[in-house]
Amino acid sequence: MSKFVHQNSQSVHRIYYPRSVILRPEYFDLNLMKKHPGIILTAIGAALLVSCSSPYQPESSPNPWEDDYSAVASMEHSGKWGTYNVHDPAVCKVDSVYYMYSTDAIYHKRRNHDGERRDGEKRKKKHERPAPPGFIQVRKSRDLVNWEFVGWAFPEIPAEAVEWVKSHDGGRAPGNIWAPYMVDCGNGKFHLYYCVSSFGKSISYLGVAESESPEGPWRQLGPVVRTDSTSVMNAIDPSVINTADGRRYMHYGSFFGGLFCVELNPETGLPLSDGDQGKLIARRSGVMKDNQEAPEIIRSPKDGKYYLFTSYDPLMTTYNVRVGRSDSPDGPFVDFFGKELADTTDNFPLLTAPYRFENHPGWVGTAHCGVFADADGNYYMAHQGRLASEPDMMVLHLRPMFFTPSGWPVVSPERYAATEARKFDTRDIAGDWEIIRLHEPTADRNLAAGQILWGEGALRDGEWNISKPYTLRNDGSIADDAGRWSFDGDSQSLALTFGDETIEDVIVFAGHDWERSTNTILFTGLDHDGRTVWGKRIK
Repeated sequence: MSKFVHQNSQSVHRIYYPRSVILRPEYFDLNLMKKHPGIILTAIGAALLVSCSSPYQPESSPNPWEDDYSAVASMEHSGKWGTYNVHDPAVCKVDSVYYMYSTDAIYHKRRNHDGERRDGEKRKKKHERPAPPGFIQVRKSRDLVNWEFVGWAFPEIPAEAVEWVKSHDGGRAPGNIWAPYMVDCGNGKFHLYYCVSSFGKSISYLGVAESESPEGPWRQLGPVVRTDSTSVMNAIDPSVINTADGRRYMHYGSFFGGLFCVELNPETGLPLSDGDQGKLIARRSGVMKDNQEAPEIIRSPKDGKYYLFTSYDPLMTTYNVRVGRSDSPDGPFVDFFGKELADTTDNFPLLTAPYRFENHPGWVGTAHCGVFADADGNYYMAHQGRLASEPDMMVLHLRPMFFTPSGWPVVSPERYAATEARKFDTRDIAGDWEIIRLHEPTADRNLAAGQILWGEGALRDGEWNISKPYTLRNDGSIADDAGRWSFDGDSQSLALTFGDETIEDVIVFAGHDWERSTNTILFTGLDHDGRTVWGKRIK
């Protein structure tokens, strides 16, 4: 069989015909046309459609939701939260439903005595928040676009966790539960890991609860790891993985000592060896200044390697995601240049960072990720994104994730909106683009406890990743002598040359342009320094 491919602004149509009819020239004689007029005319018509089809153009498509959710941020509108008030998300697929669990962070507009917002205003109390009906936000979705806010997992902070923190922090009680992570045990039971901590200190309780439903109710099983002011590590930010051979590992930690890995008993959800706090797997040298936290662990079925995602820098501003990989779930993990993550060096690749495309104020705090796959083996990364114009406002960013030919993960420059998949050819790539080359923060900040202080939400010079316009011409050049490009239709990949640098294996795919409310062509890849390159066609 052979096929003609017709591309229009809506979809890709493949029309199949017997190879003998299309390719054998004797079939186009008059007698055959009299005998089989329908087949011949249809084949000729399909050929004309191919030859006359126009290159792809971005198509108008409304965004699934608005980014500014101030009108529904308060507790009485929790049923409308959906993708709003999302902080530290973790996603687990159960049957045909995706469940998301996140820290119970809620946006509050800061006001002065006249009722007007005042930039930089500090809260009267570090943990100021309204009394909620529960702790740990729970959402669910069937399409990864529309999320239903289910409610809260716990009615209160577990008493044992409260007592641990109070007894080690001068009687001060914790105000919240952080960074939950749910695991499907595969036997009709679910384990929900969570942490309770004293902010800016290593006084923390990391516990686990169990239920027969991903929506609860949950019964407490006890502590997994507990730390105090004398501990090397900090018991927060759990990520858990079940291996193919039936073992379970938990990765956790923060700027206090680094990130650690401990083996768990998959039946009880607790450490395999009582009191085991695990071993060091990743750390940075700056400790209290150069923050590292929020480990996320997955295993890729494509190469069998374990990928450890971590978050760098302060969550309100320059928060960014890095990744390393290993042949074992407990390491050693190495980065893009073969350096071990347990060394005191900054690691690459750099996958996300604060960014701004045209027609939008931009996003900051783009980290603390959860990574998961759908039923078809497509990967996604979920993380918080904070509006640059209102950095206390936290919106779910869920991005398609891909693996380069060399095995490193990269993520989409835009959030997922269930855009119809399609293939492109060279003519589709030529046009006007916005391209961002991500870089790590360059400004030196004096942080408290590895994090920026609340209320200090503005990026400094050198911290933004801002798009630049480029025109990719039909002849393979980039306008204004900016470089050259080439496209491989078989692999749907792009090569970009800027000066002496050629960035290869850049992945091209269909996606949604949130800033312009259109469906368009996107790309993502890594340069030779392990930094992400993003692009979207705008015209």
